[in-house]
Amino acid sequence: MKQLSGLDASFLYMETATTFGHVSGLGIYQRPTPEFDPFQVVYDRFGALVGQAEPMRRRLVEVPFQLDHPYWIDDPDFDLDYHVRHIGLAPPGGADQLGEQVSRIVGRKMDRSRPLWEVYVIEGLADGRWAMLTKTHHATIDGAAGVILLNMLTDTDPGAPAPTPIHWEGEQPPSQSELLQHTLQHLAANPFKGVRLQLRLVRNLADVLGITSVSKMASQARTVMKSVSRTRAPEGPENERRIQLPVTPAPDTPWNKPITAHRRFAMRSTSLENIKALKNATGGTVNDVVMAISAGALREYLIKHDALPERPLRAMVPVSIRTGDETDPWTNRVSSIIADLPTNCADPLERVALCREAMAAAKRQFELVPASALSDIAQTASPVVATAAMRLVSRMSSRINLPANLTISNVPGPRTPLYFAGARLDNYIPVSIVTDGMGLNITVHSYLENLDFGIIAARELVPDLWDMADMHIAEIGRLFDACGIDWAVPQLPPAMRRGSTHVAPVPRRGANPTPAVKAKVPRAGGGARTASKSATARS
Repeated sequence: MKQLSGLDASFLYMETATTFGHVSGLGIYQRPTPEFDPFQVVYDRFGALVGQAEPMRRRLVEVPFQLDHPYWIDDPDFDLDYHVRHIGLAPPGGADQLGEQVSRIVGRKMDRSRPLWEVYVIEGLADGRWAMLTKTHHATIDGAAGVILLNMLTDTDPGAPAPTPIHWEGEQPPSQSELLQHTLQHLAANPFKGVRLQLRLVRNLADVLGITSVSKMASQARTVMKSVSRTRAPEGPENERRIQLPVTPAPDTPWNKPITAHRRFAMRSTSLENIKALKNATGGTVNDVVMAISAGALREYLIKHDALPERPLRAMVPVSIRTGDETDPWTNRVSSIIADLPTNCADPLERVALCREAMAAAKRQFELVPASALSDIAQTASPVVATAAMRLVSRMSSRINLPANLTISNVPGPRTPLYFAGARLDNYIPVSIVTDGMGLNITVHSYLENLDFGIIAARELVPDLWDMADMHIAEIGRLFDACGIDWAVPQLPPAMRRGSTHVAPVPRRGANPTPAVKAKVPRAGGGARTASKSATARS
């Protein structure tokens, strides 16, 4: 039995009837042979790995009255048939149908009486390939732990042998009295932890603001509040730096509203070589270019809907705080920063420069409140208080704007091919989380020569999400035009486009760019196509 950390548990406390704490990933695989049976292979491999990967076999045990964070135990009633599922798309098996099926799956809360993961084998794709959607609760793993799990599931050698099953046994759930006894011991220690945490935060804030005596904090309260939003380095104006915290609400957008449980998902792919070419031409980083692409696409989307705010949008950017020295890899070590997104700037190149400045300023937020301190805050917070606070924010989202408009995340992936039981992984598209008041999430994942965009939104707030995905690809073309350079790799007709799941091979560097062609898919009655089979578990 092992207790969840406060950060792990916070992803449970955030859940409501409309906000879920699970994250997902969609892999598109080739068939190594015509006889290849994706479901049987996935079923066998996941079954073999349950004994090796702790998150796959552990389930929650709640503490009575939510007096303390829950515990993990190895599930004594583990049922592989529940976790591995098999579904199919009706013809023609287009990307819009795949996206619709993903939307339905991620729009369902996970059963906390079982280990918090599910995997879906999806067949019927138009080009004969197959997809695997993994759905895992964030309380179980973060992005870095997910990479560890992906490495356990895949191989760099297509002929690698299958993993050998490891025997394991479930645990007897603890009694209510045992849980209460653990809770009393933990609560007795928490007051001392809380005091130490507060003193550390005060000292750190004083150091950052240049206050030599902590006792001066009381007399300088007004100065401190002003300084939190902007501090100047002692070296002088030429080395001015700003540490900005979001002390004002983000501007209003169509997706900054209360959400329902329903989701919409769109995906697009581009060449990573083109992003690197833009990085070199602009003097930024890959992440700066990705942020600028999203800024330009969101600007175009908001202009189209006559909803562009005068102020820049704000993006919440997840940041890993792993040091490599963690003794337990299966826990969350993630924080976030908030950065301005220059949607109010009309010039594509200037947007890249502004994104670079905004990310540099946002990273210095850790100087005020280190990520380790945020983890400690989550650890010492009462589950009852934490849950109430999360739900209060959810209810208030209809009355106030949150400090950020959306989440944008850029996850670097492997540069060598990965294989699942001999089936080559072609694309990996991330599927993330939306919350009340922030009904849009853009997550980007690089793999081999591809950069895959996974965009998820509250279904009713962004009905034309595929258009927003198209705008991200169009923004890459605007950046090339603004830089005046040749494409490193031609932009092919939209990969993962609506009406087709075909992803063409990436051409070699130096070929002439091919203009993107916007797909038009007829839809009966003007609505979204929903011709996909219902999910059914298969044993």
